[in-house]
Amino acid sequence: MTEPTRDVAGRDSRASETDSFETSPEYWDSVGAAWHARPQRAWRVVSDRVNVRLIDRWFGTRVEGKVLKTDLFDEVVGGGLADRLAASFDQVVGIDISPAVVEVVRQRHPHLQAEVADVRELPFADGSFSAVVSNSTLDHFDRTDDIERALGELHRVLAPGGRLLVTFDNPGNPIVGLRNTLPRKVLAASRMVPYAVGATLDRSGLDRTLDRLGFDIVALSACWHSPRFLVVLGGHGIDRLGWPWLRRAYTRAWSWFEVLERLPTRFLTGHFVVALAEKRP
Repeated sequence: MTEPTRDVAGRDSRASETDSFETSPEYWDSVGAAWHARPQRAWRVVSDRVNVRLIDRWFGTRVEGKVLKTDLFDEVVGGGLADRLAASFDQVVGIDISPAVVEVVRQRHPHLQAEVADVRELPFADGSFSAVVSNSTLDHFDRTDDIERALGELHRVLAPGGRLLVTFDNPGNPIVGLRNTLPRKVLAASRMVPYAVGATLDRSGLDRTLDRLGFDIVALSACWHSPRFLVVLGGHGIDRLGWPWLRRAYTRAWSWFEVLERLPTRFLTGHFVVALAEKRP
């Protein structure tokens, strides 16, 4: 008999053996456990750097009020975005569907208000936040109805004029598009992705959905233009060597690919479609 998987807080949180692509708190407890066992993976540093560049560009150095981060996976598996957000906002609030992930983040980032919550049903009053950062949270649901429901909740908790930074898997990228056509059991067996992926929105669908929900689009683009497979593969080698100088060089090298955002082909090369939207008064 095999030993049960332990979640990031030390509890037994083995995911379902009949369907490894769940979207339940128990499933994300088990995913967090596997990633928490090896924090600061090199390729996740690249991911954080891409997201920090978006925050630097669209929120600047200081914004009054509170910001909501819609999941805490980044903060469990690496440095995350919490410290960068704390430098810009008066208060950082983060939610996650996994209670175990929230427990760990509360210990690791005491300045962050971490809460267990489902982004489709937020426990916050209307207009509570001046900004929301949602980086690849909403592309793990099975249906686009759930995406729209979550975006509606984010609209509700934003103050008028508040800004939403949101990213989704980009189906316009041929590799992402092909991956998303594969059956879930094939993805799980191949280990092409380390956790569940779900429905997503392309740039046109995201534009239309945000407009319908009461947002004005400030910017619409794509990010993470380096070849993700090679970034992950190279990162495994960097992790094994453990040389800090090589990790830094590796991160800088892959970050140069973000210049591809300036080209007309950005929606073909970007792994994520990204929008900055503002809630209408």
